Amino acid sequence: MTTETRDIRLVVLDMAGTTVADGGLVERAFAAAAAELGVEPGSAEHAGHLSYVRATMGESKISVFRHLFGDEDRARRANATFEKAYGELVDGGLIAPVPGAREAIEELAGGGRTVVLTTGFARVTQDAVLDALGWRDLVPLTLCPADAGGRGRPHPDMVLEAFVRTKAAADVRQVAVVGDTSYDVLSGVRAGAGLVAGVRTGAHGDDAFRAAGATHVLDSVAALPALLAGLPAPFAGDR
Repeated sequence: MTTETRDIRLVVLDMAGTTVADGGLVERAFAAAAAELGVEPGSAEHAGHLSYVRATMGESKISVFRHLFGDEDRARRANATFEKAYGELVDGGLIAPVPGAREAIEELAGGGRTVVLTTGFARVTQDAVLDALGWRDLVPLTLCPADAGGRGRPHPDMVLEAFVRTKAAADVRQVAVVGDTSYDVLSGVRAGAGLVAGVRTGAHGDDAFRAAGATHVLDSVAALPALLAGLPAPFAGDR
């Protein structure tokens, strides 16, 4: 059943790669985490780990490190180093809004829709990003995996948490989920969202979005208000 785009009441947006441009800071922070665990730069192990990090962009970072490093203590060490390194890069002024993202969020809110920002980062990192951009008061709710019981994408938990907490929609089909990774798309599909869009400003591309079940693919989140207003936009199968 296709949801009329104008019926969307709740919009769940990813941060890094979707509304926030971080210029590859995830990979730079991962390098610090890998070094902490003794993974040599340039080694086959390092290359394999980096490939996995790229493939799982959007997933909860602690989950990624559990997969890469096995035991919980090593995973937590890696995650703590990653979060510290990413936070320092953020504090260094190395992030910016995706062009038109803030304006899109404000337009959506101005039209009576509720917008929630989500991330696979820990709360401390999410807050650092929000502070760096001056976005603390931009939306009524921001969520990280810990806010949804600890499970991040591709699980549907953060989307459903936004649905329950905001009470902005009467039906999950009135929810839109937008992100730059296949994991964002999967989380929206698994939550039953009526509109699930991939954006071409981050980690993954059209083929990955299509395989994950996206209903739409947009050049940028800046195109979302027009889509929800009922104006034409490309569907995932159009490219």
